[in-house]
Amino acid sequence: MDLHWLKPLLGRPGPFITVLLDATRADASGDAEVAGRWKSLRRELSAAGASDTLLDVIEERVTRPTGVAGPHGRVVIADSTEIVVDRTVKEPPAQSSAVYDAVPALAPAVRAADQATRFVLVEIDRQGADLTWSDGTSARPEREVVDGDHDVLHKIREGGGWSHRRMQTRAEDSWERNAETVAADLDRQVAERHPEIVLVTGDVRAVALLRDAVGQPVRDLLVEVVGGSRADGVNQSAFEQRVKDALLAHRARRREKVLDRFRTAQGRGEAAVTSIGDLVTVLQRGQVAELLIRDDLALPGSALTARTLSVGPEPLQLATAAADLTALGADPATAREMPADVALLRAALGQDAGLTLVPDGSADLVDGVGAVLRWVDESTPSEAVPSQSADQARLRDVV
Repeated sequence: MDLHWLKPLLGRPGPFITVLLDATRADASGDAEVAGRWKSLRRELSAAGASDTLLDVIEERVTRPTGVAGPHGRVVIADSTEIVVDRTVKEPPAQSSAVYDAVPALAPAVRAADQATRFVLVEIDRQGADLTWSDGTSARPEREVVDGDHDVLHKIREGGGWSHRRMQTRAEDSWERNAETVAADLDRQVAERHPEIVLVTGDVRAVALLRDAVGQPVRDLLVEVVGGSRADGVNQSAFEQRVKDALLAHRARRREKVLDRFRTAQGRGEAAVTSIGDLVTVLQRGQVAELLIRDDLALPGSALTARTLSVGPEPLQLATAAADLTALGADPATAREMPADVALLRAALGQDAGLTLVPDGSADLVDGVGAVLRWVDESTPSEAVPSQSADQARLRDVV
């Protein structure tokens, strides 16, 4: 999971307000339902000491229609003065909640956003394509039209002499040239915008021509979804479900790919660590490519959120004890205790690491955490043997 959307929180002053809201509007009364959920959360935040002025700003934002159909949620994080993160997520939280604290409640926020996928949907026919770009939030997707510039588009019936065959060839050529126009635009934009997956649907012949015309980087990302079209008459609900299924399968592959890397590296005793202590060490050094957290620990009240780490002003200044921050260039006087989940995610953000939430039993994670590393050296904690003073049985213990 890409954590870039949380980066604006780095260096912001607290306290923070974190809101996870069920923003679903089931019918005409949906606005009142969302307002009612927010009203209950606002009472909790006000009682905790949150500013009424800031709560007014959040209220105006969260009660405004998202324009998203069907069930969905909203994650809003504000610092002491303004809203910093506002993200629509595909699945509403099981229960709307709000936290007012010195640090943002990042674990439930990233858990809510775990279903997000950056993708582009290409709906193509013989004339061109509609491109819909999404960052995975479902809110305000960007749509654009790419038209071909060749207008001999209709094949004619077989037979009829040389002139008819020439027109048929011109029609075939027009389809190919228009597919190439779409492909060139798609190649350029994918290189610039880096979607995780390219979904393509529409006319069967146009889809095949597009697949042949795009460059290898785009071809590697292409997944065909049947049932879509630029024309009217599509069973939209059935098609949207196929898109959801394709994105769900992609996220499962994305997670399994990370877990395969972790298991392989762990088995070799290189480029992977687990346990809070070892993870803190590699985060301090900027070695982490992907942070792994057991998914049930990304919940309010879990053992990870209840545990604390010492942190300094900079994201990579974290330690299991405040005295250890001196070696990282932090003044112990500036040290503060932070929930372990926030401290770990903060450090991961500080080195552009990703995050994978791991189903229980999918990997051996001491303390429920681990990492895939960018690089290793002789001082990197090794998983070949326990790197801390613990016995072998501890490798199976999790919080």
